[in-house]
Amino acid sequence: MLDWNDPIAEFQAEETTRNETAQTKKAKASLQKSTIEKSNGEDLNKPSGQMAAEPVRVEDKRIINGEGDINQLAPFKYPWAWNFFLNANKNHWTPLDINMTKDVQDYHQRLTTEEKHVYENVLAYLTTSDILAMRNVGLAVMEKMTAPELQIYQARQVYEEALHTWTYQHCIESIGIDQSEIYNRYRVVPQIHQKIELANQKLNSVLRPDIDLKNPDELDNFIHAYLFFAGVFEGCWFYNGFSPIFALQRRGLMTGTAEQLQYIMRDEVLHCAFGIRVVREIVKEENLTLDTQRLRDMWDQCEAAEIGYANYILRDPILGYSAEDHIEQFRFIANRRAKQLNIEEPFPGAQNQLSWLDEQANMRKEKNFFETRVTEYQTGAALSWD
Repeated sequence: MLDWNDPIAEFQAEETTRNETAQTKKAKASLQKSTIEKSNGEDLNKPSGQMAAEPVRVEDKRIINGEGDINQLAPFKYPWAWNFFLNANKNHWTPLDINMTKDVQDYHQRLTTEEKHVYENVLAYLTTSDILAMRNVGLAVMEKMTAPELQIYQARQVYEEALHTWTYQHCIESIGIDQSEIYNRYRVVPQIHQKIELANQKLNSVLRPDIDLKNPDELDNFIHAYLFFAGVFEGCWFYNGFSPIFALQRRGLMTGTAEQLQYIMRDEVLHCAFGIRVVREIVKEENLTLDTQRLRDMWDQCEAAEIGYANYILRDPILGYSAEDHIEQFRFIANRRAKQLNIEEPFPGAQNQLSWLDEQANMRKEKNFFETRVTEYQTGAALSWD
């Protein structure tokens, strides 16, 4: 079952497809080569005017630093990556599928000043974050993958990050919030800027197209940057970023926006799970050792940024939700991500402060959203929760 506690469990069974013996693989490759030679009526080992390329061997594929043909999708070495792509396409939607009429009324007639402050600043942070995520996947990560089944899912992920950005913009536009003002908050509000700036510091060094991942220092920097992106930026900050809106939804407020975020959360479950899986695979394939002090510093920096952010957006607590709740939930989720990454928990003893979250995110739905299998998703406005 794909959930936030163990989001990659569904795909573990597929590991068995990769356990063929080297001898069997070589036999298959030899048979394939022989078949090609016979069909062409010539020996590929003999010189000719236009020498055909050698067949792609599955065992030669690598997540990074592979030297095979990046244009040949199958046979798969990483079938789990292809399944991520297939499952992602079952959650196809647009923000226009959700009615925002009630949110317009709630914002202008029902929300308190403190609740408006929370709502606006959550959107201000998310709008910039998803653009940053889109650029990171498309420019820093995807191009460095050397197995096409991974690139294809990441192409879908780039689209989804753009879709999420459209969703936040649609909410802002529907309600009538000043777009110029709210989109600039990440630049002028120090507590929002701190999170964005920290992400830029972690990720900008891998946005360069000239990175040589066969260089040990470059590879070490890349894996730590990608771990931050998958484990913290998407795995903690996005997850925790939606919680204040779900707290409003819990009281019957801004339910259209909350439903938009439910669709986004479905995408983010896969984004986080995929990134964590890739990090673990690269560590194994490249025989890497993660820097424990560097990880500790990362968690401390990210916690400090989240504390500042929480104390700003919740400087005045709203009914049922406070800065202390938000901060403790960050620590709890950080421990989950660390466990999934096979690294030490950064905040031992952190408590699940928002025990209502899973249920509330599924108000009026019969399934626990965070425990629902991705394979049960359907497409578009006809998405069924039954």
